[in-house]
Amino acid sequence: MEHLVSGWCNDRSLPESYILPPEKRPGKLTVPLANNIPVIDLGGHDQTDLIQQIFEASQEFGFFQVINHGVPSNLMDEAMSVFKEFHALSGEDKAIETSKDPNKSCYIYTSSPNYATEKFHLWRDGLMHHCNPLEKYIQFWPEKPPRYREVVGPYTAEVRKLGFRILEFISQGLGISPDHFSSGLSENQTLLVNHYPPCPDPSLTLGVGKHRDPGGINILLQSDVYGLQVFKDEEWVGVEPIPYAFVVNIGYLLQIISNGKLKSVEHRVVTNSNVARIAASFIIIPSDKTLVEPAKALVDASNPCHTKAFLANTKLLPMALKH
Repeated sequence: MEHLVSGWCNDRSLPESYILPPEKRPGKLTVPLANNIPVIDLGGHDQTDLIQQIFEASQEFGFFQVINHGVPSNLMDEAMSVFKEFHALSGEDKAIETSKDPNKSCYIYTSSPNYATEKFHLWRDGLMHHCNPLEKYIQFWPEKPPRYREVVGPYTAEVRKLGFRILEFISQGLGISPDHFSSGLSENQTLLVNHYPPCPDPSLTLGVGKHRDPGGINILLQSDVYGLQVFKDEEWVGVEPIPYAFVVNIGYLLQIISNGKLKSVEHRVVTNSNVARIAASFIIIPSDKTLVEPAKALVDASNPCHTKAFLANTKLLPMALKH
């Protein structure tokens, strides 16, 4: 716990191990905001239009934001509040609160799960825990702050419903069964709460490096502090935080299942010199040993299979976090 960035970031300048090689640094700190990344109103009554909007956004951008999505705004506020309270705890308290399960279904790390062996570190601390089935895992979640389980339990249940609704829309857009993702392809649901403290020199490091998410979809609640950037048309563009919106991005496994019709795009997180940023990702990925392959309805003579079938491995998730 002594390595957590939040424990020492106010006491010193940027350590050498956090200074990325020149080719991996963020470069321009000011990038254009991606005003063309779709913002989709899920409160609309025309379901055919919603399906089309989500499908086109997933095809062209791999990213979109959703509003009027059904998750109560007060629950989103409360969840963000307890996430901030957790990351404000002492390192000792964080260690206690994330060590209740011997199988490590709940844990905290700094930079990435590969901190001990990586050459360069990332400017973030991350809390990760499993969410499905809730009754199995909630007992291992933090009990500090005192409202954590009471708030985050209902929050993850609501975001889970939203995730499955979006996956159903995506299935319909692809022309496959609406319940294509209702079994093992979406059984593993994990919450990752990243904390990016103020950084002495944001031009030299990153909160999260360039990567594509390895799973199905990621539903992101971000605070009002900007930091997420997407690589679009050969340049980095910023994703503006919209109050009470979720950012949805397509993971690589969803690109495979769609036989390349949907796009998983590279993104990263830059740091801020003045204020901390919190971002909570609800990640839906297949359970272990689930067969991942292009949906059979999307493969024919004119659309050959792009990827051989393989068995899912939840170790993909920590692999993605090392970037």
